[in-house]
Amino acid sequence: MKSKTAPWIFTASCPSIIGTVDVVTRYMAQAGNYVDEIHSFDDRESGRFFIRIEFLPQHADFNSDVFKAEFAERAAEFDMDWSLTAPNHKPKVAIMVSKYDHCLNDLLYRFRTGQLNIDVTVIISNHPDLEDLAKWHGIPYYHLPITADTKLEQEAQVRELIEQYDTELVVLARYMQVLSPSMCEYLDGRAINIHHSLLPGFKGARPYHQAWEKGVKMVGATAHYVNNDLDEGPIISQGIQVVNHAHYAEDLIAKGQDIERVTLFNAVKCHVEKRVFLNGKRTVVFGG
Repeated sequence: MKSKTAPWIFTASCPSIIGTVDVVTRYMAQAGNYVDEIHSFDDRESGRFFIRIEFLPQHADFNSDVFKAEFAERAAEFDMDWSLTAPNHKPKVAIMVSKYDHCLNDLLYRFRTGQLNIDVTVIISNHPDLEDLAKWHGIPYYHLPITADTKLEQEAQVRELIEQYDTELVVLARYMQVLSPSMCEYLDGRAINIHHSLLPGFKGARPYHQAWEKGVKMVGATAHYVNNDLDEGPIISQGIQVVNHAHYAEDLIAKGQDIERVTLFNAVKCHVEKRVFLNGKRTVVFGG
């Protein structure tokens, strides 16, 4: 029954009660949909149930509107929040960046080669440095300078662009600005940020140099959803790499940037594949 045909994706969450798996899988069988992949998790702490299914319709006349109408009646009994995503859906993504290009380069490469099923529609930056990279990919690039005095005005321009390009996801690919509380609220649940994760925490300028001076034994990165707690939003993906006394500051930077690239890619991929569920301040992430 395995097929190379791209699957439909069904996701849902609801209170933890008996019958949650059955209501979904029974409908899939009755509707003639072959379940190709299924993940579920019941969180006893929050009392919520999460499920993700990839399925392949076995009837040529499959109609998503009929699916939604029929399943909505069953979902109501379980107070279920659910969604259905078509195989050909490519979320429209806006990338925000400053001067560092390693994460942007990686995302654009994976977008160009099809490793990420997304449509990068716009790149926004507070610096002009990476405009040529955007032009090479044929993607509109907006240079929106920002100062402490113009922060809210600049963020209003960013919002206009996000709405102009019908953006579904915003990726902060080393955008070196702290977003205002109102901007964080505006982007809640639909913006992913990447930052270095070092033990102990090194904040401010030149964090990898600070880390080298303290003799750290590992470097890493964390990708998380944006919220109003600086760098403390719900975590999606993390990566680490062991280092030692032979690694100088420039070595830590190179290794750290490698981890940042991969970690951000993993987070974006999980998000666009509907593998991530917000669960309070935490996330449920089903692996691929």
